[in-house]
Amino acid sequence: MIFLANRDRYTQRTLLRETHNRLSKQAGCEAIRYQPSGRRPRYVIADIDTAVFLGESYEVENARLELRFWYPVGVDHEYYRINWIEPPRNLMVGFHQDADHPDLGPCHIQLNFEETAVDRYEAAFLDAHPLTVLDNRLQQLPTALESIHWQDGQPSLPDWPM
Repeated sequence: MIFLANRDRYTQRTLLRETHNRLSKQAGCEAIRYQPSGRRPRYVIADIDTAVFLGESYEVENARLELRFWYPVGVDHEYYRINWIEPPRNLMVGFHQDADHPDLGPCHIQLNFEETAVDRYEAAFLDAHPLTVLDNRLQQLPTALESIHWQDGQPSLPDWPM
């Protein structure tokens, strides 16, 4: 069992349970579930009714949110991936706080199209409780989605960082 420093003794399991509860109160989130299972949760996944979630019509009717938090040894903050996935367009935009791209700092936004990363930019590191970070990132998702520019069938995030 891993406890988080300065995070009210949250464990990964309690954080995922609170994330699940938080999404159950979010308009547009449906079929919220753990992956691979409730006994061994690593991700919280929700199906999204995009018009309800975003409060307006959107290019696709359904998307998926995939959220993961984890706690690497030797790092004093949590890592996470908060991904918005649109299977019909093979598109993913997500906030990633991890060590994958040190040139971008501790957190970045990433846009994938057809399984390939097409844009990455530094994103603000939010030194806050993980549930506060989750709320902030959920509020930023509509702006990130509006920032996607399509040209000749290829997406990009030319206006990021915002």
